[in-house]
Amino acid sequence: MADTTARALQLLELLQSAQLRTVAELAERLGVDERTVRRDVARLFDLGVPVETLRGRYGGYRLAPGRRVLPLMFSNEEVVAVFLGLARAQAASSEPEVVAQTALAKIKRALPAADAKRIDALLGVMTRTSQPGGLAPDPAVMLTLAEAVDLRHVLDLRYLSGEGVPSRRTIHPYGLVAHSERWYLVAFDTDKQEERTFRVDRIRTVRSIRETFAPPQQPDVEGRLLDLFAGAGYRWNVVLRIRGTEDHIREHLPLSVARLERSDRATDRGREDAPPWHRAEIHAENLDWLPSVIAALDCEVVIDRPDELRNRVRAAAMSMLHAAGEEQGSTRA
Repeated sequence: MADTTARALQLLELLQSAQLRTVAELAERLGVDERTVRRDVARLFDLGVPVETLRGRYGGYRLAPGRRVLPLMFSNEEVVAVFLGLARAQAASSEPEVVAQTALAKIKRALPAADAKRIDALLGVMTRTSQPGGLAPDPAVMLTLAEAVDLRHVLDLRYLSGEGVPSRRTIHPYGLVAHSERWYLVAFDTDKQEERTFRVDRIRTVRSIRETFAPPQQPDVEGRLLDLFAGAGYRWNVVLRIRGTEDHIREHLPLSVARLERSDRATDRGREDAPPWHRAEIHAENLDWLPSVIAALDCEVVIDRPDELRNRVRAAAMSMLHAAGEEQGSTRA
């Protein structure tokens, strides 16, 4: 009886995960003959599950859509994906819905204790910046990463860069952070001997080595992610001096874009009440977007480097003057 019930539940899961299943396919997946499959389908039908039979060469079995709410069957990874999707929606909502909370509670109660503990660990190590992540990566990968962060296990992962270059890394994972519609892993790369960020959706496979590591003292994972973004090894290293409040500057140059520190430069004579000077360091792959940011700051800005940015700002200024009809040498009626 136990085997029959388990097989019926597996059959239901197979029918739920595809639009149509042939008898031969079901027999192979269940490890039984086709006659047993037909008996199991009949048993589901007797229990009230709306299984339809399609005749013909390309026929088989399917669940009739829209007939009733079925007792859905999920794999462990699917349960995690559903649970995290609901949890993210509730976290982002100013008024969490009772229905979603009830669904979360039901899923949690239905999980084996080990899986429930894994989900708790995953939720515990997740962090969000002010720009939350919206893309859901592979739940199995997320679970492995979360366990490694929680237990301080070394990871062996295969990664695909943005340029499509594959690599294999051994890392010490510190935390998972959602930022700007992506999930990121903050970790120490043992091969390169430096902290790195990895986009979780680019991780192809990951395996826990079970070797442990000593984490940094209370690492600020969110802050480290933004700092690593700001210090990324891009083509240009831009340094600006900006007179303005930190809040005003951060409206245009967020933490993930610029490293900002207050300058010790003395206040100009007669302007003791003026905003302080700040030094902004920006790593950028190209400079085209910076002239518009400098203009939007609408305060005193001095370009320390590079000269190429000065040239772009001059060109942008000339274009604006030309558009206003006030370029050098023009005459006005």
